[in-house]
Amino acid sequence: MVVQAEEGLITASVRVRHVLVATAVPAERDAVARAFPSPVERVPLPGAGLTRTAGGWDLLDAGVGPALAAASVSAALTAARLAGTPYDLVVSAGIGGGFQPEAPVGSLVVADRITVADLGAETADGFVPVTELGFGTVTHHPPRSLVGIASEATGAPAGTVLTVSTVTGTAARAAELRARHPRALAEGMEGFGVAEAAATHGTAVLEIRAVSNPVGPRDRAAWRIGDALAALTEAFGKLAPALESWNPHDDQ
Repeated sequence: MVVQAEEGLITASVRVRHVLVATAVPAERDAVARAFPSPVERVPLPGAGLTRTAGGWDLLDAGVGPALAAASVSAALTAARLAGTPYDLVVSAGIGGGFQPEAPVGSLVVADRITVADLGAETADGFVPVTELGFGTVTHHPPRSLVGIASEATGAPAGTVLTVSTVTGTAARAAELRARHPRALAEGMEGFGVAEAAATHGTAVLEIRAVSNPVGPRDRAAWRIGDALAALTEAFGKLAPALESWNPHDDQ
């Protein structure tokens, strides 16, 4: 903590961690940005762009899907490391589908497991994850202390957040996913890609989703995107100050 004197007043400032927040699209990025003071600065990156907030957090609209998200986040992590300002944490954030009734529309969830749901092979006996084929990984585990801080600060339950390349659109598919992943709270399209990039760079990762629709039959009338984006703004307003208590060494 640094104590500064300004116009006769003593103010205390806490060191802000270097955090990268990766969203899929600009609307999600802007929702996160509203939780921080203005002004913001745009920083160009190959194929993407950063929004640098006055609070010291960098916001990246990384693109839709795990592959583009991984590529964009890896580029941002590499650029920061080469500049001598590596990130302490990457947060995958955005809206997504919630498994009912555990994650109702408008609520938040925090991932304690970031799992890719459709990386593997279809067989006569059903789906086989890539790990059972003898290679790769299907799950990343955010630091437990970090998950606890995020869950307590936002009031969001912690559980598995699935990454899919094809959004679930039927009741049968939703039931299949729940059968294979009983602790699943939500699905999104970028978390696993973000986590893969973070792991490659040795950087901690966290995923937060605001629920915009139920996982299941595709029904636009049931979508509440505005409510989910508002929940995302509120979440980061609480998360940013809470992370000042996070010590990366707590999980080592």
